[in-house]
Amino acid sequence: MRATLIPVLLVLAGAASAQPRDYSSAYAPEDENSRVVYADVLRVDPVFETYRVSEPREECEDVEVRRQGSRYDNTNTGTIVGAIVGGALGNQVGSGSGRKAATVAGAVIGGAVGREVDANDNRPGSYRSVETRCRVIDDSYDERRIVGYDVEYRYRGEVFFSRLGYDPGEKLRVRVSVEPVDP
Repeated sequence: MRATLIPVLLVLAGAASAQPRDYSSAYAPEDENSRVVYADVLRVDPVFETYRVSEPREECEDVEVRRQGSRYDNTNTGTIVGAIVGGALGNQVGSGSGRKAATVAGAVIGGAVGREVDANDNRPGSYRSVETRCRVIDDSYDERRIVGYDVEYRYRGEVFFSRLGYDPGEKLRVRVSVEPVDP
């Protein structure tokens, strides 16, 4: 019995493979009742959405500022010159360790006197200066972006509509499926 079963199976297998199949698409159909074919594209309309875009930028300007000064502003020059002159005069007085003490005392006294002389030349009050001030400004604008395409296409004389994420061009690949409907 086994010997007669093998030729029957081979005949059945040959008959099953002899039936023609439509492999017109690049992809094999999911099941026996569907296939991928091409439809003619009639119209493609881009679909836009508007987005608000915000870009921060820094804006700077020079501003004139009034400041209140004291009489001891900018007295460094007088203090230094006074310390040098006082130290030189103190070095002329005395001898030995007394000379060193006189030099130090002369420098301290000369620095204090020089600072006061410089401060008397400065008038307390207000003065003007220029200061750069910056702030961040948000520049915003509307930007339209394509979010999809409304596509009108024809397959076998009937017109269909779909929204796609890409522009299909002149032909659109569609899957055609046939199923029996209960009466």
